[in-house]
Amino acid sequence: MKPLEGIRVLGFENQVAGPYCTMMLAEQGAEVIKIESPGTGDSAREMGPIVKNAKGEKQSGYFLRFNRNKKGITLDIRKDKGKEIFKELVKVSDVVVENFRPGLMDKSGLGYDVLKKINPKLIYAGISGFGQMKGFEGPFKDRTAFDMVVQSMGGLMNNVGEENGSPQWLGIALGNIYSGVMASYGITLALITRGKTGKGQYIDVSMYDNIISLNERALTFYSLTGGILARGRDKLVYPIGPFRVKDGYIAMIIPIESIWQKLCKVLGREDLGTDERYNSGPKRAANIDYLQPIIESWLKDKTKTEAENLLIKKGVPAGQVQNAKDIFECPHAKARNMFVEMDDPILGTIKMVNMPLKMSDVSQTKPNPAPLLGQHNEEILGSLLKYSKADIEKMKSEGVI
Repeated sequence: MKPLEGIRVLGFENQVAGPYCTMMLAEQGAEVIKIESPGTGDSAREMGPIVKNAKGEKQSGYFLRFNRNKKGITLDIRKDKGKEIFKELVKVSDVVVENFRPGLMDKSGLGYDVLKKINPKLIYAGISGFGQMKGFEGPFKDRTAFDMVVQSMGGLMNNVGEENGSPQWLGIALGNIYSGVMASYGITLALITRGKTGKGQYIDVSMYDNIISLNERALTFYSLTGGILARGRDKLVYPIGPFRVKDGYIAMIIPIESIWQKLCKVLGREDLGTDERYNSGPKRAANIDYLQPIIESWLKDKTKTEAENLLIKKGVPAGQVQNAKDIFECPHAKARNMFVEMDDPILGTIKMVNMPLKMSDVSQTKPNPAPLLGQHNEEILGSLLKYSKADIEKMKSEGVI
């Protein structure tokens, strides 16, 4: 049995943060009904990679990443009938997740204050760039946010890149994905609380807040010392980061002195391990111009595998810098079941990244594919809300669905 079986979630969602949240809930057994606009749907359906099958039918890999295990319907909430159907769904659901611009749901007459009167047990998670809960409204509340914007404002980009170069994006939609994770965490807590009190609640998830929380190292350093950590050489830890070898790069980190002494033995330089000039991370960082050539010289004639094995054998944390192909072929990732096969109606059998969570009494199952646009209209409207076929056809003709 999955932990969230019997929980129904309405995902009025787009792109990444909302869909990632509801995908996590669906993975654990929740029935997720993804609500999209008629005709166009989630804008993620338009984003690459766009792959065609032999018939020329297109599928978006971007959309597939975040929407498996969901049922999909279309609904135009701008129309009165669309609003009515949304409210009917809320009556028979446990959770609403939405990540549209702040104020949209309120202006549509479907905000939390309205919906909680329809269903007092409703848990409503609103994901936005800068947060929107009353009492916590900042000056950026109404801004539209994208992942790169909040990575920039939250300080992560300031930490990444060459010392004299420009700030760099991290290369992943961390603000979106982590906000989805935090929203699912909040929903889980709210479900536990509802089990005790019988009441639902509103959950306010801010991408900016989440990035700030991930930047805790630099912010703690500033709080305690007044110093600002920036991109380039780390001032607190050394050795750290990627190092070039014969066929690519390996990464290692030396966080404590016992591991520094182990590295010195691997390098054949035990004298460095007892030298007071190098007996702390900040001291070694200050002497990087002396130490770096010693490490580079030892690594230069070794392959990634050779260097990794020699370091790990002596207790030095290290790993190869891998690309996507390397990870797909990694025996450990395979043993951890980190790739799962899914039968997509357009592309056939494909492999996707699996959810990382393992639980002893919750089995991992083969996921259902992401829904086609409006695929489950008749099932949800007919079976769940008891509309007749004639009603459904009428709604189609009127553009409600």
